[in-house]
Amino acid sequence: MIQRKVIAWSIITALGGFLFGFDTAVISGAEQAIQKYWNLTDLQHGFTISIALIGTVTGALFGRIPADSLGRKKSLIIIAFIFLFASLGTAVASNWYLFVTLRFIGGLGVGVSSVIAPIYISEIAPAKARGRLVILFQFNIVFGILISYLSNYVIGLLFQDSWRLMLGIMAVPSFIFLVLLRFVPESPRWLILHKSQNEEASAILQIINPDTYEEEMANIINAKNEEVADVHGENLFNPRYRFPAMLAVLFAFFNQVSGINAIIYYAPRIFTAAGLAKSASLLSTAGIGLVNLIFTMIAIGFIDKIGRKQLMIIGSFGLILTLGLVSYSFFAKDSGTMVAIYLMVYIGFFAFSQGAVIWVFISEIFPNQVRAKGQTLGSGTHWVMATLIAFSFPYISGKIGESWTFMFFTGMMVLQLIFVLKVMPETKGKSLEQIERTLTMH
Repeated sequence: MIQRKVIAWSIITALGGFLFGFDTAVISGAEQAIQKYWNLTDLQHGFTISIALIGTVTGALFGRIPADSLGRKKSLIIIAFIFLFASLGTAVASNWYLFVTLRFIGGLGVGVSSVIAPIYISEIAPAKARGRLVILFQFNIVFGILISYLSNYVIGLLFQDSWRLMLGIMAVPSFIFLVLLRFVPESPRWLILHKSQNEEASAILQIINPDTYEEEMANIINAKNEEVADVHGENLFNPRYRFPAMLAVLFAFFNQVSGINAIIYYAPRIFTAAGLAKSASLLSTAGIGLVNLIFTMIAIGFIDKIGRKQLMIIGSFGLILTLGLVSYSFFAKDSGTMVAIYLMVYIGFFAFSQGAVIWVFISEIFPNQVRAKGQTLGSGTHWVMATLIAFSFPYISGKIGESWTFMFFTGMMVLQLIFVLKVMPETKGKSLEQIERTLTMH
């Protein structure tokens, strides 16, 4: 049975995912008003919208620095301050240059949270419940996106010229996150590895798992001693970390070449190209968000029962089938309704597999000493690929057509299935130290 305090700590930390999702999507309701308010050119407008994504990539690439030097808890507090500062700042920004700077800072918060929150939850979670606790982060990302859409809709109905309020409202959950973090302890593994505060770490581990905390404490210290004995122990490019590093990069790569961000960012465009009316396209986009949330919730109940690898096998087959059907529909010029249905099913398979597993898997495959660096590698790969896919999709689909674009995504999912079947290890039910012994070369 999971201790109530561990569940509470995980839920609080996963609020970083809620702010991640909210900040990412909230600009959608304000972008047209912002362009009009500052009379932006198309180039300036595109830069305004994409600057947060650039901040996200930057934050993901450097997120390991505060995670290791300051600790997981202090880093989460900094993230909460970033979200609070950026949301209030963008709401009152007096000129475009300040606004763009603040959106970049908000993006930094998103990127750093994608590194630190999954690490923290994985390090406090009991092995048997780690999957469903870490997946709370992904659930909150999806939930934050939905709430931002709902918030924009309600604010747009109640207030005129309301784009500042749309952006500023995020200060409320940011402040709540900041306050609740004071009740969260530091990661016991970070305390042992980086501060040698074994007594404090032992007290936290005893709360997490009263029956086996002494054994777990010994395993963490032994793993630390093995790292110290290796003069290159903290170098992520040490040969003993080559396999988990490869797993993180390939997992993040396949996550994005499934086409997920192209579909989420450009869903109305895709549906319109398939022949749906504009109003039906917008409704279908809302449906995608709802399906995403529902199947993420379903995955929470399965990830620790049937395992990460089984979810990925099921999802890979589903993604190959649905993407293939979308490609065929564009070739055959089927109705837009069928394309919308196929993409809804696609989102369900994605949320149940890749969407649910990515942050869990990457957060648990690296040894304690290099976990922050490994999470940065995986998260950085994810966000760089997300940026490339998001920026290139309109150009590529315009050049070769939607049919061949989705055929490419289908082919990539065939390669993912081979990767999952032949290379991906199962990590279900194993302690982080057991996974370390399995995946690293000695």
